[in-house]
Amino acid sequence: MQREGSALHGLGVVILKELSDHLTSTRMRVLEWLIVVVGILAVYGAIQQIKDTTAEDPFLFLKLFTTSRESVPFTFVSLLSILVPLVSIGMAFDSVNGEHNRRTLSRILSQPIYRDALLFGKFLAGLFTLSVSLIALWLLVIGLGLVLLGLPPNGEELARAFIFLLVTIAYADVWLPLAMLFSIIFRSPATVALVSLGLWFLTLIWPMLAPAIVIAFAPSSSEETLILASQYFQRLSPSTLFGEVVVAILNPTTRSLGPMYLSQLQGAVLGAPMPLGESLIIAWPQIVGLIASTILLFVTGYVIFQRQEVRA
Repeated sequence: MQREGSALHGLGVVILKELSDHLTSTRMRVLEWLIVVVGILAVYGAIQQIKDTTAEDPFLFLKLFTTSRESVPFTFVSLLSILVPLVSIGMAFDSVNGEHNRRTLSRILSQPIYRDALLFGKFLAGLFTLSVSLIALWLLVIGLGLVLLGLPPNGEELARAFIFLLVTIAYADVWLPLAMLFSIIFRSPATVALVSLGLWFLTLIWPMLAPAIVIAFAPSSSEETLILASQYFQRLSPSTLFGEVVVAILNPTTRSLGPMYLSQLQGAVLGAPMPLGESLIIAWPQIVGLIASTILLFVTGYVIFQRQEVRA
């Protein structure tokens, strides 16, 4: 039967309904407060460490995100790298199969709402909720830095911090369609949660596994080849891509995210900060990788969802 009207008819209704569910759910509040509380601890530890080691640094404000105290074993960036995927998975692991199990999917699709609008609306609502939460956390960190450090960020620091916020949203956005994809494939939310959390844990240990895998498949290669292959293999993990972007953006002295060659050091002053534009060029392949992963996962889930049979 030929469609009548736009495939995205009813998109706004789906987005508002999903936003209401996300913003009022106990699950989302618990996840948000977990990140806020642990994030404040990490930032407070960073502020105390910065005060104890005050030095002439034109990018002192950026150390809020990358510095930790001995009593706090993680930085704000490492905290986000671990917890942001959990929030995305927690939001989307029952986004589609939950409708199946409640027997509401056929009722929704019997209305003038196409599958395109339903899936895209769930994705956009999740993205908006994640964005609002991360923006609020980012503003909280900036506010704590202003109050407790007593130093306002300069223009470039604020720009780098804002780009870091956008990259964090893109990183969270990779895990959202991943959980939605598994929610389409598996009917059991528990199975989706286990598979998604298993992949999340795999990304945490992937930097240790990748070199061993490369050596196992190419034991006779030269050391330089093994290092390059291992580095590219590690970038299959979104956590690795996120970490490399953070290094390039929040550490202005970073000149390369791979092995350094003499040609890259010619005319360079070691320790001199890079302009923001050049830091973006260094991190651009990783940023594109995060965005491309999101699109690939969403399109895969979209194709599978379109081919699934929906029964009343």
